[in-house]
Amino acid sequence: MAFFSTDALNPGVRKREVFGWAMYDFANSGYTTVVLTAVFAAYFVGAVADGADWATFAWTAALSVSHLIVMFTMPALGAWADRNAAKKRLLMLTTVGCVACTAGLALVQPGAVALGVLLIIASNVCFAWGESLVAAFLPELARPQAMGRVSGWGWSLGYVGGMLTLGLCLGYVLWAQAQGQKGAQFVPVTMIVTAAMFGLASLFTLGLLRERAEPQPGREGGWRASLRQLLATFRQARHYRDFMWLLACTAAYQGGVAVAVALAAIYAEQVIGFAQQETMVLIFVLNLAAMAGAFAFGYGQDRLGHKLALSLTLLGWIATCIIAALSTTKGQFWWAAAIAGLCMGSSQSAGRAMAGMLAPPAQLAEFFGLWTFATRVASIVGPLSYGAITWMTGGNQRLAIVSTALMFVVGLALLLPIDMRRGRDAALTAPPAR
Repeated sequence: MAFFSTDALNPGVRKREVFGWAMYDFANSGYTTVVLTAVFAAYFVGAVADGADWATFAWTAALSVSHLIVMFTMPALGAWADRNAAKKRLLMLTTVGCVACTAGLALVQPGAVALGVLLIIASNVCFAWGESLVAAFLPELARPQAMGRVSGWGWSLGYVGGMLTLGLCLGYVLWAQAQGQKGAQFVPVTMIVTAAMFGLASLFTLGLLRERAEPQPGREGGWRASLRQLLATFRQARHYRDFMWLLACTAAYQGGVAVAVALAAIYAEQVIGFAQQETMVLIFVLNLAAMAGAFAFGYGQDRLGHKLALSLTLLGWIATCIIAALSTTKGQFWWAAAIAGLCMGSSQSAGRAMAGMLAPPAQLAEFFGLWTFATRVASIVGPLSYGAITWMTGGNQRLAIVSTALMFVVGLALLLPIDMRRGRDAALTAPPAR
């Protein structure tokens, strides 16, 4: 495992453990790539909802409900995990939930809108819980000066997993179409493939990753105590002002990222005119670019600084939205997709590393729960705004994608007040947890 260098790791952390941690990104990326982006999103709008005017809004509304649930559960869940040293136990449960609900999507046939909505909400809630819990292990594994690099390892390996799962699904879809099958016949099989890949790859994480936290003796460990701790953290917001600025910045720019994840396939097919297999190839290449972006920026942000690295990616996202809105041919849209891929990996990696730098070591799951709260706010506002604008303008998705650029502009403005050195000092001198 020469890919993982020991000089980036905390004392006592073994390479195989970091590999296990990174394999969770490999495992869950198939879900976002196939279910939320390349296959099921377009299938839901075009086949399950029969291309109705409200179909895109229904898809974004279902995602928004799932994000709303995560918003109001993950911070307290994280605080409980810190108190009881239960990050890994909860990670196992959320993984089982997401895998089972993803497999359940195979049952969704044209017209079964309610079942599709229910399973998307449940699977995405479990996915988001797991994503936050696994991210909370990052500061335990990586040295502070290498947080970006290690985060980049995970994201880049994640895109490999996304491409592998999508590649398997694409191969099956092309074979099925050659046999004359319709989407209602081959899309369910891709859901089974995605669930199987997620479940199998996550076994590496659950087998190799250690729970280093210790239960905090003498402290009440129930949900009420966890909520009280969470409220106490918010009352100490002035001490963590740079982390709070990061939350605001994340809530803005992740809204745009959420649009790219949830609606890229829909935009490509309904506005640019991509066929389903062309969309899958597009998303495959986007993941390839994202892998390169996550890996390169993982190293680059440790040298350039997390703040500057994230600023550059936000400028790239703004350019992506403008190019996508102006694109009239598939060739032009490919340029937007390539830039989006590079920015996707780098912005996700940078955000997670910044959260790891600014989170107090004794409250990692709680603070990553707050970070997840911010990303879920974004994931509600971004796609729901896009869907609402599309609905109100009679299907004008070009106007909706232009409005998405404003989210990255706001994120860039909210990034400016963050002082990483001051924020890291605040994390290391955190008031004692109550």
